[in-house]
Amino acid sequence: MEPKNNEHIRIDKWLWAVRIFKTRNTAANACKKSKVLLNGRNVKPSHTVKIGDVIEIRHSIITRTFNVKGLLEKRVSAKIAVDYVEEITPPQEFKKLRVIRDTPFALREKGTGRPTKKDRREITRLKNKNVR
Repeated sequence: MEPKNNEHIRIDKWLWAVRIFKTRNTAANACKKSKVLLNGRNVKPSHTVKIGDVIEIRHSIITRTFNVKGLLEKRVSAKIAVDYVEEITPPQEFKKLRVIRDTPFALREKGTGRPTKKDRREITRLKNKNVR
């Protein structure tokens, strides 16, 4: 499963192979949209990854950080993939997600108008669920 040259592999392929992204296309799109940083720099999907590189990926409000422990060319099972990647994301990043999840705030799309009676009941139910 190792790459032929054992030195480097495309970043989009590696992100897909170690199961950080579900498809190679989504990994490539994340690179194109500057959501993937390799050693602190924006990279194109064709940029190569080497062992020891640090990859930062911006998801919504958090930035996940990974260390490259090994190179994979083909997608492998999740049990095997953990041997090739190490997540070094600080715990503060995951706390941001918990704060958002626990905040009782109802977001409505602009232009949808006033909430209906059913919508208001659903909003109240969700707020009360988060208070407990």
